[in-house]
Amino acid sequence: MFIVDRELERLAQARKPIRVGMVGAGFMARGIARQMLLYTKGIELAAISNRRPEIARDAYAVSGETNVMIVSSITELDQCIARGQRAVTDDPMLLCDCAGIDVILEVTGAVEFAARVVMRAIAQGKHVVMMNAELDGTVGPILKRYADQAGVVITNTEGDQPGVIMNLYRWVKGLGIQPVLCGNIKGLHDPYRNPTTQEGFARKWGMKAPMVTSFADGTKISFENAIVANATGMGVAKRGMYGPVVEPGTPIQQAVDWYPKEALLNGSGIVDYCVGAMPNPGVFVLGTTEDETEIHYLSLYKMGPGPLYCFYWPYHLCHFEVPNTVARAAIFCDATIAPLAEPCVDVVAAAKRDLRSGEIIDGLGHYMTYGLCENAGTVHGGRLLPIGLAEGCRLKLNVRRDQVLSYDDIELPPNRLCDALRLEQDTHFFGQAAAPRPELAESV
Repeated sequence: MFIVDRELERLAQARKPIRVGMVGAGFMARGIARQMLLYTKGIELAAISNRRPEIARDAYAVSGETNVMIVSSITELDQCIARGQRAVTDDPMLLCDCAGIDVILEVTGAVEFAARVVMRAIAQGKHVVMMNAELDGTVGPILKRYADQAGVVITNTEGDQPGVIMNLYRWVKGLGIQPVLCGNIKGLHDPYRNPTTQEGFARKWGMKAPMVTSFADGTKISFENAIVANATGMGVAKRGMYGPVVEPGTPIQQAVDWYPKEALLNGSGIVDYCVGAMPNPGVFVLGTTEDETEIHYLSLYKMGPGPLYCFYWPYHLCHFEVPNTVARAAIFCDATIAPLAEPCVDVVAAAKRDLRSGEIIDGLGHYMTYGLCENAGTVHGGRLLPIGLAEGCRLKLNVRRDQVLSYDDIELPPNRLCDALRLEQDTHFFGQAAAPRPELAESV
């Protein structure tokens, strides 16, 4: 942060801002737009793409920006950027193809749509910042491979829990402490929540009910922790994670006693969460050391007797922190959080209710499925269905409530890029595909 702000000031003074094209204009995207337009020096939100351009125009308008033009071609977009005028469009590929845009910021939460955008941006040599845990948790490792080959950065964001956890993880490692658990603090976890139960909360905060449901039913936290696992080499100790529920207001420092120590101290570490602790909605890392001198100092500094020590940050500030990720990628080629290499943890689809043969699976945070973290090797070996690919699949068999779906239970929709990417990811990292071969997607 304290390097990023000075570098952004320097770019602003030199009138050489980082130009961003944002895909999506929903609740979180509007907050990001406002942060960049009103409070961030050195970054210019040059264009926003949304399927309804008037919503993208509104994302500018709420920040007082009215000099906005709807564009439908690269020429028009180039002219807008040259004039310093903001642009909106319903075609995200214009942003990917535009030479005047440096970074593509993907904020839709979709999987298939976002996969096409991200692949096009990489092919056009753009850095990619994703506020899209769903895409990252489904095909992030293969997208990272494509980005590396193209010489660009792909990263998830600060502000969202994965990026904040990764910042804390790196900080703890820098102290000489070995992180053994990366954790998330939740206030609620009920896998059977649905858009009907969450409608009131969503309306209060101006959010969509399925998005809110994905927070409550565990799907979102599963994606977030899968991203952290893939970036750190950690796993999960059990399907769905431990997720201890504690008395509301319990200090997070007590987390050193909530997880089996053998799961933490005898491996590469785990990702997990807790419900009810404070500060909520913060993040935490449990770490350990065998250095007796460090143990002495940690005790002096009131960190406890060990062998586990709890480090935490009390908040994550979503859209406020996204510009830092953009700057780190564009200036320093530093990903806030990205896969190390092969997938370590996946998010599989479990039935939220009894499902019937012939039904078409609905979307994330809807009525039919919820997500569970599972180690990637287990997912691949069992041919389990990643929840990021579940939407639109037709059930071939009846599935009982809470059963984890497999590829044997469903038929994939035709011509999806996300299926082709997943096939490539499985084949590259595991040597063979888990899924049936999909019909080839159109070239992007």
